[in-house]
Amino acid sequence: MPDLLRAPAEIKYAEELDWLESVDDGPKPFSWRLSPKMVRLFILGSERADGLDREISQKWYGDRSFVERSIVTLASDRGLLLIGDPGTGKSWLAELLSAAISRNSTLVVQGTAGTTEDHIKYSWNVSMVISKGQSRESMIPSPIMTAMETGAVGRFEELTRSTSDVQDALISILSEKYISVPEMDSDNIVFAKPGFSVIATANSRDRGVNDLSSALKRRFNFVRIPVVTNKKSEAEIVRFRTEELLKRHQIELDVPPTLLDVLLQSFADLRASAAATGSDDEKLESALSSAEQIGVLEDAILHSNFFGERALTARTLASSLVGSLARREPEDLAILNKYLHGVVEPRSKEEGGSWPEFLEGGRDAIATLS
Repeated sequence: MPDLLRAPAEIKYAEELDWLESVDDGPKPFSWRLSPKMVRLFILGSERADGLDREISQKWYGDRSFVERSIVTLASDRGLLLIGDPGTGKSWLAELLSAAISRNSTLVVQGTAGTTEDHIKYSWNVSMVISKGQSRESMIPSPIMTAMETGAVGRFEELTRSTSDVQDALISILSEKYISVPEMDSDNIVFAKPGFSVIATANSRDRGVNDLSSALKRRFNFVRIPVVTNKKSEAEIVRFRTEELLKRHQIELDVPPTLLDVLLQSFADLRASAAATGSDDEKLESALSSAEQIGVLEDAILHSNFFGERALTARTLASSLVGSLARREPEDLAILNKYLHGVVEPRSKEEGGSWPEFLEGGRDAIATLS
């Protein structure tokens, strides 16, 4: 693998993808590199019943039906919209789908308040326009246009963060499957090749920022990705991403199962508390997603490796949890303090184990930030 800070999925798992292509004899829609069954297998991992000569690792953890519905949508002429809370793995699933189908997951537009039509259509190389005029050579295609020209999957991250003008431009692309270039007299239409599709993501917490129009909604099939609350699945996700982190940083450090249980239980407690309250002021600003659990654990591991005793402790884990989740002051600190006193303190007395040290570390972290 090339020496990259973060390799895209098609590079990171190139060996698996090459092997799957070599044994794939299933029907492939359009210009797909893998058949739908192999795309699913690449994302969810192989099982003994698949009868393969090698094991394919599981890369996304979630309901099988979400992946299958996503694949079926991309095999049609409709766009796919993955929607859910922050940190639920929408972007990772979109990347894996693009890598398996097109072997290119980098055709991405990031939706922001500053995203313009040029970002999803085309712009111009000004110096070439001045010297040679407007032509295909002087045009700078957007990632979406490149996906159209190559019959690949284009991605649009944070769709609801972009303005209505940009969303309206996307309606035309999804409906007509071409982009017109009125600045040129000839060769002024870029048609989409078979296999072109769009995967968009949107955070459910962004509702009201730039709501999707009814016309745009009709062009998408919605797949809602929920927050993972099953402890077994959540533990697998956190363990999978933590192992990747340790390999990337070449860190030799064990994560004790007891501390992983403490982390999972803490997030479960905080989610239950948020669900039981009706006021936003009494909820943490954090979505308490699996991605944020991974962030807490990553912070604790790196701190232990660089500044600790090269062994993860409950104290360090608690400090990382408070530091990561306390985004509003004093509201979030008050919520975390209430959790420590109302839940962790009684549990530390009843169960012992890592909980007393976790309680102490959390209190110290809150005192430092207060």
